[in-house]
Amino acid sequence: MSAAGREMKLSPAVVSKRISLLEDRLGARLFQRTTRQLTLTETGEGFYKRVVDILNLVEEAEDFVSRRNTSPKGLLKVTAPTTFSRQHIAPYLPKFFESYPEIELDFHLDDNFVDIIRDGYDIAIRIGELKDSTMVAKKLAPDHRVICAAPSYLERHGEPKTLRDLDHHNCLSAGAQESWRLDGPDGPCSVKLRGSVRSNSNEFVRELILSGHGIGLRSTWDVSGELQSGKLKVVLPKYTGNPKVLLYAVYPCRDFMPAKVNSFIDFLADLYGNEPYWDEGLNVA
Repeated sequence: MSAAGREMKLSPAVVSKRISLLEDRLGARLFQRTTRQLTLTETGEGFYKRVVDILNLVEEAEDFVSRRNTSPKGLLKVTAPTTFSRQHIAPYLPKFFESYPEIELDFHLDDNFVDIIRDGYDIAIRIGELKDSTMVAKKLAPDHRVICAAPSYLERHGEPKTLRDLDHHNCLSAGAQESWRLDGPDGPCSVKLRGSVRSNSNEFVRELILSGHGIGLRSTWDVSGELQSGKLKVVLPKYTGNPKVLLYAVYPCRDFMPAKVNSFIDFLADLYGNEPYWDEGLNVA
């Protein structure tokens, strides 16, 4: 009693009183008391062993959470755009696993914004102009977008010289996009689209543009190779996509963020940066 009291900064009398109250609540005697000694009853021994087991499990649970928050390990659930993931995430994952072999990835590819809290994702990679929300967003890279077309299309239909010229061209878009929001010499502007094809697939529209079927507004991360090889040509170079559209990593909360989340976000941020590798050699800044 005295040793317990010293550890808990309580008097032996208070410790004894608390044990008596515990026995009253349990309706069982935990100690045999004599003038010379204090010993556990059989019931007391059984109660003690079970309580110690519970405390050990609590300590183990706290250690489990602490280690998972400080050491990058465990299953990481990510949702990301299909084409971007195929081109600019998948090829670099072997390097990521070299640094973090104890992380497992569950990747869900979807071009729509999903509810990461409802669906249980740790991170969402998103390309767009994000609205205010309770979630945290970290910028990974700029998303430069240019108006472009295949040389074969321009040979047949001519090259537009002004935005108004686009009224007479086959402007292709993905999703429910009805206009292109652009940034030009006189500031923000928009162009209403007139095109023969619409699709929910960005890759489908991309292939149509490459085949010479129309003009598109494409991200440089998607077409930088084709622009450098000459398969596509930038038209109206003074007009680019809305500069507020960026590449982000979005996650639910900044507090107590698991190390696995931090590690993946930092890996992508270091890989892309403010001047991403796909823009090298392109005059798009």
